[in-house]
Amino acid sequence: MKRLHSILAALTLATAANAQIGAPYIHDPSTLAECEGKYYTFGTGGGGLISEDGWSWNSGADRPGGGAAPDVLKIGDRYLCIYGATGGGLGGGHAGRILTMWNKTLDPKSPDFKWSEAVEVCYSDGMEDQDAIDPGLLLDPTTGRLWVSYGTYFGTIRLIELDPKTGFRVKGNKEKNIAIDCEASDLMYRDGWYYLLGTHGTCCDGVNSTYNIVVGRSKSVEGPYLDNVGRDMFHGGGKMVISAEKRACGAGHFGRFIVDEGVEVMSFHWEADFELSGRSTLAIRPLVWKNGWPVAGDNFKGGNFSIESERRGYALELAVDFVRMQQQRQGWFNRNQMQEPAKPIANQTLEEVKAGWPEGDIPARIGDYMYRPHQRWTVTPVNEAGGYLSNPYFKITIEGTDRALAATAACEVTTVPAYTGADEQLWRIEQLTDGTYRIMPKAIPGIEGTNTKYCLYSAGDSTPTLAVYDFNSDNSKWNFCNR
Repeated sequence: MKRLHSILAALTLATAANAQIGAPYIHDPSTLAECEGKYYTFGTGGGGLISEDGWSWNSGADRPGGGAAPDVLKIGDRYLCIYGATGGGLGGGHAGRILTMWNKTLDPKSPDFKWSEAVEVCYSDGMEDQDAIDPGLLLDPTTGRLWVSYGTYFGTIRLIELDPKTGFRVKGNKEKNIAIDCEASDLMYRDGWYYLLGTHGTCCDGVNSTYNIVVGRSKSVEGPYLDNVGRDMFHGGGKMVISAEKRACGAGHFGRFIVDEGVEVMSFHWEADFELSGRSTLAIRPLVWKNGWPVAGDNFKGGNFSIESERRGYALELAVDFVRMQQQRQGWFNRNQMQEPAKPIANQTLEEVKAGWPEGDIPARIGDYMYRPHQRWTVTPVNEAGGYLSNPYFKITIEGTDRALAATAACEVTTVPAYTGADEQLWRIEQLTDGTYRIMPKAIPGIEGTNTKYCLYSAGDSTPTLAVYDFNSDNSKWNFCNR
């Protein structure tokens, strides 16, 4: 980091668009880690955040050693933490050390919670153009080798190798320069490519921070890392992953977390969340892959939509009679009529059709989309119902009514006359890595616990049901369309 300011902690509850709820205040967050059903991230200065569900975050994670910009990774049945001590311009200098330590658990209340003695794996002496700070970990899934990228604008981003069994530097390993003009780097591997993420721009200036996250890729973990137009990150290249938004700026310190096949999220901080006094806050977004490149997806916000199956493009709808609209036929066969001025035709309204709908439960089906009231849905966040990584749960109702989509004990989908807040009427909506969406009920009657297995599924062109999620099948995927 170019310079670090102290982070003011606050324990007030706050909610903001695009922000995690609770007290998600952190600077330089580590990659998210899951331990015994809870989520953890660690930040500069020691300590970090804990979440029961991935949506509400509060202080409570424990990391000794102070320092800056940690990363954490589960290896086997232990957690390896790496962090920078000094460096980054702290105290006016760039002499820094990077250290590693282990723990059996991340839960500070566990009897097994105990960090091992920290071990130095690299350093910068303050004389050369190099900063030993901002480390990021990658356990290569193809080789089992453990890599660390580190460094800042002051010099280069470097790569070293650690022993995944001890966390020590591999004997004889020599650091390699792989990038410039960025900091807070991280590494990941996907489909034969290694990706180097770097944070570009200015840090630690609140609402004026220009931090943004860029990426290059290589067929070798040692580079060269080129961006989408062939620029080497060692010469300042990098494709944009995320920059600022309408009410937040300073995206930095990327981390990747795989939820399920085809379900990934990226964690980072906003240097300034405008809804939260401009504080540095944890952010979690869907991670989408486009033409082999990572891009930040969109946190689903709700609204009025048609919900259309990726399988065929048909729309989710109430299983009610189709009500024809009245129209004076127009056509080429009536040439005199074609001479008259054209007039707009009003859309069919809810008031015109709802009296013919049954009063009780109405099953759902899939059909040709016609912008009719029985095909229009309102998706609304239910903040008090908890959430998951990136979003709160949602209710899904027919637009203009309180009729709610619900899961049944038979693993089917229906609509009930009124939303009651029952768990089977709450829906988990996640953007997948291909940009489509997975829609899952929070609970299914008769099945204990929170549902993480069954999703809204197009069993046929006209038949929605609940079935085991399969990323490789378009039956599991949906799109929210506003047309």
